[in-house]
Amino acid sequence: MNVLASDVLKTKNNAGARAAVRVVIVGHVDHGKSTLIGRLLHETGSLPDGKLEQLKAVAKRRGMPFEWAFLLDALQTERDQGITIDTSQIRFRTPTRDVVLIDAPGHTEFLRNMITGASQADAALLIVDALEGVREQTRRHGYLLQLLGVHQVAVVINKMDRIEYDQVRFDAIRTELTDHLESLGLTPSAIIPISARHGDGVARRSEQTAWYEGPTVLEIFERFKTARSADQLPLRFPVQAIYKFDDRRIIAGRVETGRIEVGQTITITPSGKHAKVRAIEAWPVPDESNVPLSARAGQSIGVTLDQEIFLQRGDVISAAAAPKAATALRARVFWLHETPLETGTALTVRIGTAEARATITATPKAIDPGALETSGHDAIAQNHVGEIQLTLATPLAADTYEASPQTGRVVLDLDGRIAGGGLILSTETAAVESQRPKGTANIVPVDFAVSADERAQRFGHRGAVIWFTGLPASGKSTLARALERHVFERGGAPILLDGDTVRSGLNSDLRFSAQDRAENVRRLAEVAAHLSRSGTIAIVAAVSPSTQDRNRARDIAGEDFFEIHVATEIAVCEQRDPKSHYRKARSGSLPDFTGVTAQYEEPLRPELRIDTSETTTDQAIAALDRLLRSSGVLVNR
Repeated sequence: MNVLASDVLKTKNNAGARAAVRVVIVGHVDHGKSTLIGRLLHETGSLPDGKLEQLKAVAKRRGMPFEWAFLLDALQTERDQGITIDTSQIRFRTPTRDVVLIDAPGHTEFLRNMITGASQADAALLIVDALEGVREQTRRHGYLLQLLGVHQVAVVINKMDRIEYDQVRFDAIRTELTDHLESLGLTPSAIIPISARHGDGVARRSEQTAWYEGPTVLEIFERFKTARSADQLPLRFPVQAIYKFDDRRIIAGRVETGRIEVGQTITITPSGKHAKVRAIEAWPVPDESNVPLSARAGQSIGVTLDQEIFLQRGDVISAAAAPKAATALRARVFWLHETPLETGTALTVRIGTAEARATITATPKAIDPGALETSGHDAIAQNHVGEIQLTLATPLAADTYEASPQTGRVVLDLDGRIAGGGLILSTETAAVESQRPKGTANIVPVDFAVSADERAQRFGHRGAVIWFTGLPASGKSTLARALERHVFERGGAPILLDGDTVRSGLNSDLRFSAQDRAENVRRLAEVAAHLSRSGTIAIVAAVSPSTQDRNRARDIAGEDFFEIHVATEIAVCEQRDPKSHYRKARSGSLPDFTGVTAQYEEPLRPELRIDTSETTTDQAIAALDRLLRSSGVLVNR
């Protein structure tokens, strides 16, 4: 939930841009986060006119005493339960700063939301109830702040009125918290005694705490250092998609950091290729007198390059200082999945718009962030943190968090859902170099001697990848062969890449693990994409059970990729059973095959779906022909 507290935030400072600081407020449930935020909005004059009176009237109608927390508890479910369940962002102003205050949940089950909030912050307020003192969740939040790289932390000891502003009790909590945070490598910017309900120590000093000589809460906002501007960091432009308009290939994405300019020499990672920016595209299309010549962090744009270079989703465009083409990572992560994360676990790693299959190779440190006790070296339990090492199946562009907070984070995906995330501590690229044959450091790809347009004129079609996916014995190879014959007889140049055939040669080194299946699909896609770019129609027939792997094949192949789901029911496939897969699976002689049928992920939006139990081969080819003609792949002759 985003709250713009007052229209005053929309005004510009005549003296120039104001410094902005993002502060996450965390703490145990009911320690008074929402009350403090409500009080801050009131003290800074950030409430819309009449809002306070309106909420007081609502509380009176309900027969409830007014609470400052009502300002934030906008959702009915939150009012009913009395807890904050979402991450809210509230904007207000101090005399010299624009403040974005991020209210994160305190309940253990809402740690995912707390991590989301803290990962965006420059600094943190850790709030503690003076009567209850330091709780397990307080200690856990301190560790999570350190985990997420939030190094500026101020502590607020709230509800001092409940202990009659006792300095001895305050000093005891201050000592315990200071020792705890310093054990994590965090030195508190201040430890402030307050009563959010009565306003003591929030915006003004209080006679009740005359013994305290430090800053108020508002004053600590003035002292927090703001993060280095994203504009000041090296260029990072992750590729989200590639679009083809007339004769232009537009590379679309969001500039995460730095600036990109027309004429600038850029590097593409992980391929290491170079080009110059020919133009920056914007939407809506500007008039000729206002064509953009540059773009900065935060802008979503498209760019065209001065040469045809193959890119795909997940590549990162940079300038002077490029990210590493990482084949291995060390990361500090918070694990959310109920299945412990252990050495040997295969999962998906996401960095920005890129993703790759990966294997955990070591968990050197696993800690319970509540107790701060080592829980073992071989697994990270749910809601625990640890440092891991992982090896990537394919290189990804990666920064360390220290070098680039915006692009130095990693997300871990297990069984199709987000299972953890954290900070990249270091990257490894040596594996790629060591695997290169000697003398191949300066590889220069050679363009085709015959252009794609020349081939299209001769063959009557442009290049494309037709990808048949479906269960074994569903009819993929039959349809692929029939399509090959159909295109050939009309004068075209098709090539069939059958999954089993390729496994007997090019991919004979691969078995049937999830990682090997992903690599099998990647190799098929790379070969098919190369053929497609030459003007050939590459026809692939492969089970390819993983949606993620097929999406990656689509990214590799580009815009002329057509996913054909051969959606024949498993009962029909088992009855046909030409290769005895199902019988072997039942007998136990082919244990890996069972996983394919059980875990096959049907395409959600294929270009065409065909059930060979209901459709004849001729009917299917007719449907394929219509699809390829309407898409401009086949040209009428």
